Amino acid sequence: MAGVDIDVGSRARRRSLDSDINMIPMIDLMMVTISFLLITAEWSHMARLDADAQVPGPHGETPGVSDRQLHVEMRAQDRFVLLWKQGHTTLESIDVPRHDVVTEDGPTQVVRFPDLAARIESEWRTKGQHVSPTDARSDQAVIHTDNDTQFKYIVGVIDAVRQAKRERQVGAKSYRVPALRVAFAVD
Repeated sequence: MAGVDIDVGSRARRRSLDSDINMIPMIDLMMVTISFLLITAEWSHMARLDADAQVPGPHGETPGVSDRQLHVEMRAQDRFVLLWKQGHTTLESIDVPRHDVVTEDGPTQVVRFPDLAARIESEWRTKGQHVSPTDARSDQAVIHTDNDTQFKYIVGVIDAVRQAKRERQVGAKSYRVPALRVAFAVD
């Protein structure tokens, strides 16, 4: 057992004080404190989210200067705004009336936007850049939303964007894939 010995010297009239202080509880407290600090330091790294606000989309695939992107703004309650952008330049702006079609799927409410899906598909058919079946790249749609938008509406917009399909040929096989890949804008 660890202890501390206190020697007061050779004074004749005073008795010597020998006392043992139990150091084990203090060592246990220090070990628990150190382990707690190490664990919380590791958790704080796990809670981080790496985001690149300059270029939405997967890493390693940087859109060129000539790539147009379809931006879907869903901030207004009565309409969607579709913006075709090339870099920071807005090429065209289209307002689409917002009509929410809410259905029940068991206990879950499912929101669909058929007018938005039809307009996105027609816009992509006329202005999309990657339409060839042998083209491995996809056009990009960037969704802009408020922080207080409910998740079911975001999913409805993503579903509307992904309804636009195109043929994709890999070797001898042909597949129907979404024409637009979805990214989110970071405000």
